[in-house]
This record gives sequence, C-alpha cells and structure tokens, in this order.
Amino acid sequence: MNSLERVLKVLKDKYGKSIVSSESPAASRLFVDIQVDKVKDISNEIVALGGRYLVGIGHDNIARDGNIGMIHTFGFDKENSILLLRTAVPGDNPVMDSITNDIPGAGWSEREFIDLLGMKFTGHPKPKKLVTADDWPTDIYPLRKEVPYNLVPPSAEDVAYQLDECPEGCSIVPVGPFHTALHEPEHFAVYVDGETIKGCDYRGFMTHRGIEKLCESQVSYNEIPFIAERICGICGSVHATAYSQAVEMAAGIVIPKRAEYLRVMFLELERLHSHLLWLGVAGHLIGFDTVFMQAWRIREQIMWLSERITGNRKTYGMVIVGGVRRDIDKETTDDILKVIKKVEEEVNIIYKSIIGDSAVHKRTKGVGYLSKEEAIKWSLVGPVARARGVDIDARRDHPYAAYSELKFNVPVTDTCDVWGTLVVRMLEIFESISIMRQVVDKMPGGETLTSLTEEIPPLKHGISVVEAPRGESVHFVITGEENRPDRWRVRAPTYPNLQAIPAMLLGDQFADFPIIVGSIDPCFSCTDRVEVINVASGNNRIMSKSELEFISRGNK
Repeated sequence: MNSLERVLKVLKDKYGKSIVSSESPAASRLFVDIQVDKVKDISNEIVALGGRYLVGIGHDNIARDGNIGMIHTFGFDKENSILLLRTAVPGDNPVMDSITNDIPGAGWSEREFIDLLGMKFTGHPKPKKLVTADDWPTDIYPLRKEVPYNLVPPSAEDVAYQLDECPEGCSIVPVGPFHTALHEPEHFAVYVDGETIKGCDYRGFMTHRGIEKLCESQVSYNEIPFIAERICGICGSVHATAYSQAVEMAAGIVIPKRAEYLRVMFLELERLHSHLLWLGVAGHLIGFDTVFMQAWRIREQIMWLSERITGNRKTYGMVIVGGVRRDIDKETTDDILKVIKKVEEEVNIIYKSIIGDSAVHKRTKGVGYLSKEEAIKWSLVGPVARARGVDIDARRDHPYAAYSELKFNVPVTDTCDVWGTLVVRMLEIFESISIMRQVVDKMPGGETLTSLTEEIPPLKHGISVVEAPRGESVHFVITGEENRPDRWRVRAPTYPNLQAIPAMLLGDQFADFPIIVGSIDPCFSCTDRVEVINVASGNNRIMSKSELEFISRGNK
C-alpha cells in the first residue's frame, strides 16, 4: 500500500459516504471526489496527514451537469505524490465552505473564483476583489463558458478598491502601481508607524491578460506552449514544460527519453539566467551595484548561449506536447560545457565576495523574517521556502523529465530571512551547472518527439509541477473538444509567495520594503496600457490597447 492509498483509506474510514469516488491514473496521482459539505473537514484532514496545499481550481461545468467544480490540490512531497480533492456546487447557487481560515494559502484561490466564476465561500476572512477590475460588472463572471473571451464591458467612473483599515496611529504609504522600487505594476498600501511597518494591503491583477480563457476557447493544444512561454518573462521553458506535462499525463502520452534530457537542459539553462538576473537586482535594491553589474555581465553569456541554441535570448519555442521541437548537436553541447565552466568560475568569485560582506549582512540578515511554521502555513515555495527551512523542491519531490536519473543537492538554510534566500539562490547556481554537465554526459540518443496518432480524449484530468527558479509552478488541464483544453489552470510560484509578503514586512523598516518584496522575485503580468503625458501642457490620458497596437505597427 503506497502513501496515497493509505491517505485514501483514512479518509474512507473517517468520512464514509462523504467520499463519493476515487481514481488513480498514475501511482503518484490520486483524485478523490467528495460531498461538498465536508470540503473543510477533509481538507484539514489531508493537511494533518502531511499534505501541503498547492492551489485551488474552479471550472465551469454548468452546460454538462449544472455544476461548478472546485478542486483543492495537495502535495505529499516526501512520498512524491499529489492528491486532488474534487467537489462541485450548483451553478445557480455556488456556495461552499471556505478552507482559508485553516489553510491560509487557499485564500487567493477562493477569492479568484469569487471573481471569475461567481462562487461564494462561507467564512472566508477577506472576500474582497482579487482578479477583476474594480469597475467590472458584478453579474459577469469571465471564466464561465457563456462569457466570450473578448468581452469588454463598459467602464465605470469613481470606483476604487477599498483598502483594509489602517491600524490606529499609522500612516499609509502607497507603493505602486508604478514605482521606482517595482519592476512591474502592483500596488502595496504600507501602514507605517514612523519607519516601522505595521501592516500592508495588496492590490494586484491590474493587467490580467485572460490567458487561460483565451486558450480554452481559441487556441489548440500545441499552440498553447508558445503562449505559456509568455506567462513569465523569464520562465518560458518552465511554463511550456508544465503545461505540456499536464496534457501528456491526461492523455497518457509518453515522450522520448532524449526529449526528457533536453527539457532538463533548457530548464536548467533558464534557472542559471534567472538566478543571475535576481542576484543583480537584489544587489541593486540594497545599493550594491557592483554585484548588479557583475552578475548581469556573467548572465549575458547565458543569454548568448540561449540564442545560439534556440534562436532567442531566452529558451523559447523548444518545448511542445510530446517532447521538444529541436535537437542539439555535439558542437552545441561542447559550447554549453565551455560556457558553464566560465560562468561557474566567475560566480564563485562573486559568492566568495558576498558571503563575508558585512554590508550585505546588515541589509539582509533578519530582514523579511518569517518562521518555518509560518512559511508552511502560507504554503511558500522555492528559495523563499528553502531559506526558511522548508525542504521542498519539485525536481526531487515530484520528479519529471529526467530529474529522477540525475544527482543534485537541494540547498536549504534556516535563517528565515532575505539573507537565507540569497544564499540558497547562489548555491543553486552551482547545482544547476552540475545538472547540466550530467545531462551532457548521460544524454541518450533517439527521437525527440512523440507523434500523436489519435485525438486526445475529452474530460481527462492532468496536473504537473515544475520547479521554476522562483519555486514550484503548477499547471492543471481538463482535456476538451476541438483539439484544445476545456480548462487550463496556471499557478506560478509568485502566487503563494506574494500572499505572505504582509507577514514578511511586519515589524521591518520601510527602507527594507524593496528588498523584502524583491526577495521573492515577484513576477507580474506585463502592462497592457500606459499613461501618456503631454510635457508641454501637463495634460494626460490613457491610451487604449487598439491605439498602442496602431503605433506599434509603425503607424502615426
């Protein structure tokens, strides 16, 4: 009896008829269907049995059975397993208990589907808007099938997000949505008493692009990886791989062994690029621009290497459902080994310089503190979690591609602060280089793509986790008709990590705000509108998407 079978037995013994059915399409995946009235109790039981909350998934099934489905997912990391808890509520009365009070990491997932599907979660501690705009109509739920993907409802005036109440004696310092300390748009209302942070409210999703909705209604299976790559400016291969693996699991597709190794190569190349980018940004945020310049100088070699391999300065266009699009030859592998050897030597110099630098210590040690217990409670992932003693890494815990055949360490520290995150990310650079060398040594021959001879059957469920540089990315797919998914859910690592930022800021100085937020390496969607200011007159206006597109095509 494996770990998932034991968990299922406990649930059946304790909750009896509330467990409606179960299926296990793979040894490491278990789907459990339950009665909706027990969702809170059973979710808490799963956590008590060792489950770590991953993400919630809402999906519109009204046309088929009149229901809206809700899936809560949990990772059993030490057992390399994932459990998906499925339930449903009537489409005309989509009410269910919230699990957020006991499992804070579920808070955003539930709020998201209040906005996008019209669900209601009884007992949610903060059922405020999350995704939709402040003036979005209250009776239009974008992820319902009846709503067109390109709907643009009329905007309303004088509608503003209602901030949390400011603590007594504090002042509100707004940071964002456009601010010199932020590289992408987001809005933090920071509550300060003098220079000490006493609280924070966050309002994001201002430039939500509707990628999931678009791909469920307009795009085919093997076109989606090229859109998935654009979810994040850094993690292109991460999202393309996670999506492709979810489809492959749902459809029972086995990819060639060589393709597995090539996916690892692209993913680790991407990890090197990301860690060096973040290291430079972190140096800049604490006023150490020598680190910024040196890290980005070294990183440029990775960008040039990516261009030689893929034709892009990023690892774009390589991963699709069934494998990879292009192979690499011996000349390319020799080039990879040459570049990573030089990168390793140069990063080692930076590492030795930083590790004993008292100025870096003062700006990072004890800053952004969050205990291991709090990190677990908020379901933190990646270097942010590992810096707080949470020993998780999807490459080891939920192995995919060729990672189960490779040896690597997972750096973990227990300082629970920004310093720990810095140490973890630097050590991971050396681990990535080691992994890439193993890939070159062990790379098997053979094909790189499995050709699909039959259509992918509808209503199959698949879930995939991939360790991005920032942490674990989760993609969930329900297969559909017309050669495209019926539902595609993406959870990037920033999604859980950002929820814990208010707790990480608490008690710190306002001057440390940039590096605390920057320590999670937040990734937000690209801006889809800009504000145009006439310098001469001082007048300003908002440009529409169509106006920007008109200008971008060379028109005036």
